[in-house]
Amino acid sequence: MVPSLKLQDLIEEIRGAKTQAQEREVIQKECAQIRASFRDGDPLQRHRQLAKLLYVHMLGYPAHFGQMECLKLIASPRFTDKRVGYLGAMLLLDERHDAHLLITNSIKNDLSQGIQPVQGLALCTLSTMGSAEMCRDLATEVEKLFQQPSPYVRKKAILAAVHMIRKDPELSNIFLPPCTKLLRERHHVPQLVQILRTLVTTGYSTEHSISGVSDPFLQVQILRLLRILGRNHEESSETMNDLLAQVATNTDTSRNAGNAVLLETVLTIMAIHSAAGLRVLAVNILGRFLLNNDKNIRYVALTSLLQLVQSDHSAVQRHRSTVVECLQEKDASLSRRALELSLALVNSSNVRAMMQELQAFLESCPPDLRADCASGILLAAERFAPSKRWHIDTILHVLTTAGTHVRDDAVANLTQLIGEAEELHTYSVRRLYSALAEDISQQPLVQVAAWCIGEYGDLLLEGNCEETEPFQVEEEDVLALLEKVLQSHMSLPATRGYAITALMKLSTRLQGDNNRIRQVVSIYGSCMDIELQQRAVEYNVLFQKYDHMRAAILEKMPLVERSDPQVNEEGKEKQTGAQPLEATAPVPTQPQATKLLDLLDLLDDTSGHAQRLPPLDPSPGEALINLLDLPCAPPTPAPIPSVRVFERKGLQLDLSFMRPSETPALLLVTATTTNSSEEAVTHFVCQAAVPKSFQLQLQAPSGNTIPAQGGPPITQVFRILNPNKVSC
Repeated sequence: MVPSLKLQDLIEEIRGAKTQAQEREVIQKECAQIRASFRDGDPLQRHRQLAKLLYVHMLGYPAHFGQMECLKLIASPRFTDKRVGYLGAMLLLDERHDAHLLITNSIKNDLSQGIQPVQGLALCTLSTMGSAEMCRDLATEVEKLFQQPSPYVRKKAILAAVHMIRKDPELSNIFLPPCTKLLRERHHVPQLVQILRTLVTTGYSTEHSISGVSDPFLQVQILRLLRILGRNHEESSETMNDLLAQVATNTDTSRNAGNAVLLETVLTIMAIHSAAGLRVLAVNILGRFLLNNDKNIRYVALTSLLQLVQSDHSAVQRHRSTVVECLQEKDASLSRRALELSLALVNSSNVRAMMQELQAFLESCPPDLRADCASGILLAAERFAPSKRWHIDTILHVLTTAGTHVRDDAVANLTQLIGEAEELHTYSVRRLYSALAEDISQQPLVQVAAWCIGEYGDLLLEGNCEETEPFQVEEEDVLALLEKVLQSHMSLPATRGYAITALMKLSTRLQGDNNRIRQVVSIYGSCMDIELQQRAVEYNVLFQKYDHMRAAILEKMPLVERSDPQVNEEGKEKQTGAQPLEATAPVPTQPQATKLLDLLDLLDDTSGHAQRLPPLDPSPGEALINLLDLPCAPPTPAPIPSVRVFERKGLQLDLSFMRPSETPALLLVTATTTNSSEEAVTHFVCQAAVPKSFQLQLQAPSGNTIPAQGGPPITQVFRILNPNKVSC
């Protein structure tokens, strides 16, 4: 019979096989040798044969016939046998095989022997493949090892206890008392601080120095460990403060090794309860990183500053000019991160200066960033606008520069804003007329201009505005411009609808003859587009049969009041409190799962309440208004109830909803997270996703740490836009 190979020879022969068939042939012959050796029962060769079988198993070949040999080796008194036997048990046995229960007694004996290497093997095996039944049988033995003087055994016992509690949570009652004692052992933060201080001040041997930085790998690992130990622990954080300041000031930044140490220092400072001056020092380090020639370092700095802008806004603001300069980076990832950070730095005090920089960037930014930049500018202008005129100018500039990339609600927001600013009607219509005369390719701009000309065309013809350059506009020029929009191949159907409605409204605002307007409207009565054809037919009917009502029907649009969420909530609370208990009707409860499934249905433009309204018998005049489909005051939608979507171990996440009346396709979702447990929740991140037809914008949360025992909650607003009014 061919003698059995050694493990090293087997590995060399398998690796030397040129084809898959040769490899299988070698393995089949050796497996036959291993089976024969197992049948002979030679105790001196058993662990060698099992080691070869484990290698074969790692290559993906069957090795189940070695399971019982693992049990024999584990029961052996020799350490060399136990080591291979426990390794085989971890690889070949699991909860699906009944054979794994046969090693319970062997593990129990090895845990009580007192030999540390053997105890470590038994604990590792238990942590890897211990079933719930095995864990219940061995819980007492593992708990005794918590009292061992050897840290090696205690650490492995704790890891095994974690696995056992996961298998059977009731076992936590056995392990919690000794864990409390382990937490009272001598704290090792001072020792770590001393090691790091020695590295910074005196340094180690030259073989561990990289580019003049003493053992940067060790420094990075110690800083990461200190970051974990100091989080939510004020005493440990105070011990680290002086050392972190020393590392931040003494580390050489001319090499990447020093920059790596400084970055870990910054992350550690921001993660623990550090002093205010130390946090400012950390932000300044990131500011210096922005001036580095290495793109990777600049990207890391921008990413880190973006994470800190909510907690240390004033410190990050000092580097605003450097961040703005990063907008001109040729690298797309750098410019995108700089754009996100620049938008996060906008506030009421710097909104004018920041908007100038962002608008200049919008004119030259890459196409893939233009939509994000335009959307960010519009949101910032809506939130921090110092005046209505400035707000209007900003939106007009965005529409003129990147009109095709703006959000779908930009047109509605600007028309609402112009309608509210009565003193700026003349200024707005003249600005929009000039912009439309120069360019009719930006569809949102054309739509707003057509609406504004239709509403305030009389102001356009009355005279000059002191705030704009003087120019004279004739009626024929206005009508020709709108006809140009109607005839342009670039105009969308919605844009043509705005233009033909504007022409119709000008028929009541201009002093000249309306024959030209009648001719244009009649032409589109046979248009291929159904919506535009319907409008034209309705307007023709209005000219022919209801001409005496035309002036009243086509009056200027009334102002639509914006809803204030806070005022609405206060009113609801007062109204709810004033209702007597007898008058409160029971509200049918809805299953939680149904509420979650219906969340996206809230974005549909037509609510169920509006559909259930009884039909009214319209008068002839009202029928004409319905025929023209002119805007009218919609019924007040019913309030959307709040939904609790997550609750576990004291952590609760509630969603509340609000739909702005001026933008029915927009849904504002406020996520409120509270924590009633005894421990604070850190690095909390709330994420959301919507279908591709929707647009989702996650605004910055109020924080990332939720205090324990009902502390201040974390709030975050989601803006979900349904531009196509798709029902989910």
